[in-house]
Formats: sequence, C-alpha cells, structure tokens
Amino acid sequence: MYFVPYNYLHQIPYAHYVNAPMNIDMRQSNYWDYQVGINPTEINSFNQPTAVRVVDNGPNQYVVNINQAAKQNNTYRTAIWTGTHLQVTLMSLKAGENIGLEIHPDTDQFLRVEQGQGIVQMGKSKDNLDFERRVNDDSAIMVPAGTWHNLTNTGNTPLKLYTIYAPPHHPHGTVHQTKADSMAAEEGSNQGNTDVFGRTPDEWVQYTKFLVNEGLEDVKRGINATHILQEFILMGVLVGKGYSPEDAYETVEEWERTGESKLLQQSKNMY
Repeated sequence: MYFVPYNYLHQIPYAHYVNAPMNIDMRQSNYWDYQVGINPTEINSFNQPTAVRVVDNGPNQYVVNINQAAKQNNTYRTAIWTGTHLQVTLMSLKAGENIGLEIHPDTDQFLRVEQGQGIVQMGKSKDNLDFERRVNDDSAIMVPAGTWHNLTNTGNTPLKLYTIYAPPHHPHGTVHQTKADSMAAEEGSNQGNTDVFGRTPDEWVQYTKFLVNEGLEDVKRGINATHILQEFILMGVLVGKGYSPEDAYETVEEWERTGESKLLQQSKNMY
C-alpha cells in the first residue's frame, strides 16, 4: 500500500506553526506565540497583543515580550523578575534625565536600550570616567562589578530600557515611579544604618564571616600573628575591590603558594 505521510493538514503535527503568518521580511510573526499561550501578553478580540501585565514574577518560571514590556513602561524603575542569582528591571528615563553616578561592588549589570538615545559613561574611578559611548535602540551595555557608571538620556523622548543585575540589587517587587522616589527609597532604607557600597556595617560583618573563621583556624594551627594579619588585610582589600570573600582567600593563598608574594612566604616562616 502506498502511503503519503502527513497528506492532510490535520495530520501535520503543530500545524499552526507551519501556517503561521509571515512578516514582510519572511520571519515568522509572534502569532503562534499567542496561540499556544507561552507569551504572557493579553490578547484582544482582534487577536492583537495589548499591554503586558507587569508584576515581579520571580522566582517563578516566566516568559515575557521584553521589548514590548520595556516600551510600555513609564516608571523610572519596575522589577519584573527577582530570583536568587539575578534580577530584571524595566526603566524609563525622561529627556535629559540620568540614572546617576553609581557603583555596584559585587554586582555585574547588563542594560539594553529598546527605544531612545543616550550616552553611557564608565570608569574605575568616579572622577575618571574614561569609557564613553553613545547608545540607541538595541544597544547592549555591560557594566562589570566595581565599575562607576552613569547613563544619560540625550534625546527628546523617554529612553526605554531593561537592566539585569547579577546578583539582584533591589528588593523583590520594587517599583519607583520617579527618580526622586528611587532616591527616597534608598535614603529610607539607610536610616539608622550607615551604608557602605550597598551594605550596612552588620551586613559587611556577615559577608566576611568566612574570612574570620579561616583566620581563627590559622590561629589554632599556630601560624604567627604577622602572617595572619598580612593575609587577611590583603583579603579585605580584595573584597573591597569586588572579590567575594572566598575568591579573595584563594587569591592570597595562591600568592603565597606560588611565591608570587615572597613576603608572605617569609612571614609564614617567622616564629
């Protein structure tokens, strides 16, 4: 018997994929996304997407049309997904507005412009922003941890973008209608607590607990005090430069093991 597989439309798996309408440039449209329900965008009676419902969906599984969500956003900052290791926020800068010069010691940041134009500035010192680039639609910006940076809207229309922090930088569900709201929220969270590069003193104590414990172990092993102080002061300096406590410990220990620091080797042999 002669058999022609998939001879009829109803036999074709996922037929709605095959017959989805195409754009002029021959790329498949988002039609099938809406049909199978994987794009959390409302659909009106004409089968056209309406506004994305924006809430912080983290840490749940989530799919969103990020381009549409960013363009429709009119708040200075709104978190749409906050997980354990990263956070996604939408931002909108008014004409002439900027984010403000800032630094995240232990957070890498990614920003993508969806609409508008601006200038991004970066540098290792806030007094020497030696990296400057113009950005516009589809520009992607990578900001390494420990880098001073600022983004300014140089156009006449709002600069629409989204940003990814790794790890998260703002509380879950953050919504700042304006830049003034953002600044007020940061000031409010620091009332009664001195904030140093994003952490209170007690938070820094907790963050460096690993190094304290390792130092106490060195004391138990009878290592001389000079060597311990040298090592852990160096580790503290590296933590201040954006290293994690664990990475700072391994780096300094490596300096000693390899002889890259002869002074550390000498002090370890002192009695």
